[in-house]
Formats: sequence, C-alpha cells, structure tokens
Amino acid sequence: MYNMYNLIIYRVGDVMGDVFNSVSLKYAYRLLHPKLTALIACYDEYNVPNAMTAAWIMPVSVNPPLIVVSISPKRYTYELILKAKIFSVNIPSLNMLKKVHLCGTISGREIKNKLKRIGLTTINGRKLNVPIIEECIAFLECKLWENIVTGDHNLIIGKIIDAYVRDNIFDARYDISKISLIYHCGGNIYTKLTNNIIRV
Repeated sequence: MYNMYNLIIYRVGDVMGDVFNSVSLKYAYRLLHPKLTALIACYDEYNVPNAMTAAWIMPVSVNPPLIVVSISPKRYTYELILKAKIFSVNIPSLNMLKKVHLCGTISGREIKNKLKRIGLTTINGRKLNVPIIEECIAFLECKLWENIVTGDHNLIIGKIIDAYVRDNIFDARYDISKISLIYHCGGNIYTKLTNNIIRV
C-alpha cells in the first residue's frame, strides 16, 4: 500500500509477527527503562527518617518547578508524605548501589530507623524539615503539590523548594565524566551510563 508521499504503509498485521516479539503487559513499562534511581525520604511522626527507592520520577513543570514520583499507596513512605506534606529526593551514585537496593526491599514500617541499619546517614534539609541522605550527590526538597490517584501506583507531585548538588559535577547538566548514576532496568538489575558525550 502507498500513500500520497510514495511511502510504503504496512498494516500492523502484515509484519509485526515476523519482526517484533510480543511483550507481556505486566512488563510493558520496562520498555521505558532504564530509569534514573533516587531515594525518596521523609520523616515519620517521631522525626525518624525513612526512605524508599524510586525510579518512576520525572519533571512535569519548569515554572512552577514540579516533579512527579509514582509510588504505590501500600508503601510506608507514601503514607508519610501524605501526612508530612513534604519530602526529599536524593540522587545516589553507583557506589551506593547495594544500600539503595536495600532501601527498596526493606520497609520502614517493620524495621524502624532502617536507614541507620542500612548504613546511611541523614541531616536536615536546608529549607524544609526533610531528611537529606548525606552519601548522595544531589538533592531536591519538595512540598506536596498534589496527590493523584491512578492505578496500583499514585502520583505524588512535588513543588521543588530547594535544589543543590555536590561541587564540580553539575553545571546546568551533570558532567557524567565525573560521576556514575544508578539506572534501574527492572527487578534487581541496574546499569549506568557510559562516559561518551554525543552532541547534535
């Protein structure tokens, strides 16, 4: 079949079975991976810091500065954010991988002060009463803007109140020749970027 531009147009059924492998809808979202991995942190009612691992994070507005984190409402951190109305986003480096993975597999609901037990240290945020994980390299302090109920994960939209980063690794963008960030592929599989810079 041809169109007005003399380009060959195929119906999906003509070639899909020969060229593409079907993906279970259960894992279809992983076609969007790997994703930058971060630690989402918040204090509980006793001012004990808690954090969870998250990769479903993206900016949604520059002005106002908004980000969205997709979190299961079953997560303890989700409950804490709804109560506190504030949270932090902490960007870890690759040398923290094992501890970052543990943060996503151990619940602070069952293990109190889990960050200390994992071996992570916290200080208070510069502008908000949120835990900042010292071992990380970049930080966002956020106020809860909106909580949107969706499917098995809900959307936590946060307004960035403060943002800061370790010296000499960021100038409007990361210098990836100086750092290795963690990217989640799925399950317990992670990866990193190469140091190749491509300009177009």
